[in-house]
Amino acid sequence: MTAPSQYASVRYLVDDVQAAVDFYTTHLGFTVHTNAAPAFADVVRGPLRLLLSGPTSSGARATPADAATAGRNRIHLVVDDLDAAIDRLRSSGSSFRSDVVAGPGGRQILLTDPADNLIELFQPAHRPPRSDTA
Repeated sequence: MTAPSQYASVRYLVDDVQAAVDFYTTHLGFTVHTNAAPAFADVVRGPLRLLLSGPTSSGARATPADAATAGRNRIHLVVDDLDAAIDRLRSSGSSFRSDVVAGPGGRQILLTDPADNLIELFQPAHRPPRSDTA
């Protein structure tokens, strides 16, 4: 098992821990690290450890009532093919909160998990290799 210090951890408050685990593992390439549903689970993708805290978890109970809803913050996941990811997720019934937005750094769209937490799917713009010739 990887030491917790090797991860950057983000806590999302969710209504249904198992639904959140299923969503992140089925659709976004996370693997289960710990599953103590219905209170808590954590899933991992690369260096990101996503803490999924249900209503009875200590993390959720420590949250003030006026801050208990999903926020405007989001995790940022890089994908190789944004259009393919969108098609796959739409066909699974996943919900999006934005259209695709393009800018100089790439393209992105906002997806929601079952508790309405935001996830940004981002495809970087193709950048030609640097030429370091003098």
